[in-house]
Amino acid sequence: MIVGPGARLVDAVTGEQYSGDRLTAAIAAAADRLPRTGVVVCPMRAGAAPVLHYLAALTTGRAALACDPAAAGDLTDRFGATADLHPDLALLLATSGSTGAPRLVRHSGTAVVAAATAIVKALRIGADDVAVTSLPLFHTLGLSVLHSHLLAGATVVLEPRGVLDAAFWASVQRHRVTAITGVPHTFELLARLPWEPAHTPAVRSLAVSGGRLRDRLTGHFAAAMAAHGGGLHSMYGQTEAGSRICVLPPEHLPAKTGCVGPPVDGMRLSIADGGEVVCHGPAVMLGYADTAGDLARGDDLRGVLHTGDRGRLDADGHLWLSGRLNRIGKAYGVRVDLDAVEHAAAALAPAAALAGDDRILVWCEGLAAAQAKDVAALVGRRLGIHRTAVRVTALDRLPRRANGKVDYDALPV
Repeated sequence: MIVGPGARLVDAVTGEQYSGDRLTAAIAAAADRLPRTGVVVCPMRAGAAPVLHYLAALTTGRAALACDPAAAGDLTDRFGATADLHPDLALLLATSGSTGAPRLVRHSGTAVVAAATAIVKALRIGADDVAVTSLPLFHTLGLSVLHSHLLAGATVVLEPRGVLDAAFWASVQRHRVTAITGVPHTFELLARLPWEPAHTPAVRSLAVSGGRLRDRLTGHFAAAMAAHGGGLHSMYGQTEAGSRICVLPPEHLPAKTGCVGPPVDGMRLSIADGGEVVCHGPAVMLGYADTAGDLARGDDLRGVLHTGDRGRLDADGHLWLSGRLNRIGKAYGVRVDLDAVEHAAAALAPAAALAGDDRILVWCEGLAAAQAKDVAALVGRRLGIHRTAVRVTALDRLPRRANGKVDYDALPV
């Protein structure tokens, strides 16, 4: 059961609150309205009705497809009426790579609970914690905030507005939110506001995942939260592994800036040939679903996930990531790691990099055009390539997907 004793839902727009018997009754009433067969398609908006619909499916053992409301119609046509479902199938989540091609990740009920339990322990979530939905609930990180806090018997404030909206911060203040989770772009926005812990005194925990936060911002937020009596958790996860794979506790910053920490409880890591990070644990997905027929499949992976990420384990068993296996370009014939390019350029501005025709293409957010040559020189110096092999373009904003990650397909070539 993903909803623990004492769990509470608050709809920030309507003011409705659900806890105890009222929450149980609301979930039961939603369960009575579920379709009798097939996958339960759950368009995940940050409001009471859609979340209760989703929880009804999850807690009654139905296969829930948590999705972007904009994609619900297409997914219903593709998967909703499917009758042949594997009995272990509990949750379907869409994932996408750099090309944006969607696949569905199949999770068992055991994996959902294992992932939430590990997150509760890693982030030290207690019944007095209050989280706010600062990310879309149809993405694994945002959904994991809902799962973990409900399991811990804590409170989740369902807030559909983003961190740039004054109403979001009014909800944070009104409901005394203690925890905010975001992707690196979330923290770039917080730095621009600017936001400081003193603005929202109840917030004592920040957590970032979905990519590497620039070192300068890691230092800024870690120091600001420490001075406020709180902390910043740096994390690493994948949809395929139950959202969180590693969590670095706040007390390891700033000494381990750039590290994503030890694996969460129940997860074991190994490093395969080529430096690929491999996960072993109960939160690993059953496998992918590309067609309706795949929903009848059982456990294809047997608890072992090859992540496609490169990294190393230090003497403490903490993971340091160094990029994706397939993110390689060439600069005048020299192989170049595109993630390393982005990390080098990030010293000056948030960046995205792609492989060009024997050159590296870099786009930088909020960069003055005159600084483009500085980025090219910095990348060239850090990676040992000639600066003329790096083409830099300044943009007001990098294009991003709903999960806050760079939309590489939308970069202006």
